[in-house]
Amino acid sequence: MVIKHSGQRVGVLIDVQNLYHSAKNLYNARVNFGEILKLAVSERNLIRVFAYVVRTKTGEEKAFFDALIKLGIETRIKDLQEFYGGQKKADWDVGIVIDAIRMTPSVDALVLVSGDGDFISLVEYLKNQGKRVEVIAFGRSASGHLRDIADEFIDLEGSPKRYLLKK
Repeated sequence: MVIKHSGQRVGVLIDVQNLYHSAKNLYNARVNFGEILKLAVSERNLIRVFAYVVRTKTGEEKAFFDALIKLGIETRIKDLQEFYGGQKKADWDVGIVIDAIRMTPSVDALVLVSGDGDFISLVEYLKNQGKRVEVIAFGRSASGHLRDIADEFIDLEGSPKRYLLKK
C-alpha cells in the first residue's frame, strides 16, 4: 500500500518525447498531459512541473507548447539539431537530471514521467537523498530496471483511455 500525504511537496518532470513515442507506437494516440499531471500530483502540494520539449524549424508544435502552459506546466524548450546526412537529435536527459537535482532540496517526492532506462542512476541518487521517487510511463515501453528501483511505478496502460487522446 502506497501512502501519498496531502502535505507532501512534489516535483514533476515530464519527458515529453518518451511519452509521445510510446503513445504513438503502442496506441497510435496522443498523450493527455492534463490527466497525467493530475495522476502525478495526486492531491499533494505541487512545487514545480517541467515538460521537456523539442522545437522544430517549422514551429508546428507551438499550439502544443501553449496547451502545456495553460495546464500550468512550465516548458523547457530545446531546438532540434539537424546534422549533415539528415540525422536529427534533441536529447533532454542531462537537462532533466540537472533539474531533478536542483529541485531535490524543495521536494519530498519527485515524479519522473518517463520510461527511459537512462534515468536509473538519477533515481538511485534521489532515493539516496531520502526522496520518494515515482515513475509514470507506459509499462511495455518502460525500462524494467527503472520500474523495479522506483518507490512506485505507475503503468499508464492500466487505464489507457484516461491518459490518451485520439489522433
